[in-house]
Amino acid sequence: MTNIDTIVPLKVPVAKLVIKDLIAGDGAKVEISDLNKVITLKDQQIVLFKEKDSLKTKQISNLELIILKQNDQFALEREKSNSLLKELKGQRRKTFMYKVGTFVGIVATSVLLLK
Repeated sequence: MTNIDTIVPLKVPVAKLVIKDLIAGDGAKVEISDLNKVITLKDQQIVLFKEKDSLKTKQISNLELIILKQNDQFALEREKSNSLLKELKGQRRKTFMYKVGTFVGIVATSVLLLK
């Protein structure tokens, strides 16, 4: 089949209406194209917002983990401190007992020497 162009004569008012419809149709096509671009950009923006939200959630969980680790470290330091205090008290008792023993020994030796 061959494509044959045919010319149809139109009266002026009808021709004006046909031209208006053709222009409106072309404008609608451009508008649809532009709207599709806007929709695509909005979809991309939504994806970026979701990624940003996801990154914030990850950052919050990382910060919570850091806080937990710091709390564990503080607990360990408290335990070490308490352990060192107990050791220090024991050492003080031993030192006191050595001093008392030494004093008793000196007194006993002096009493024996004086007799």
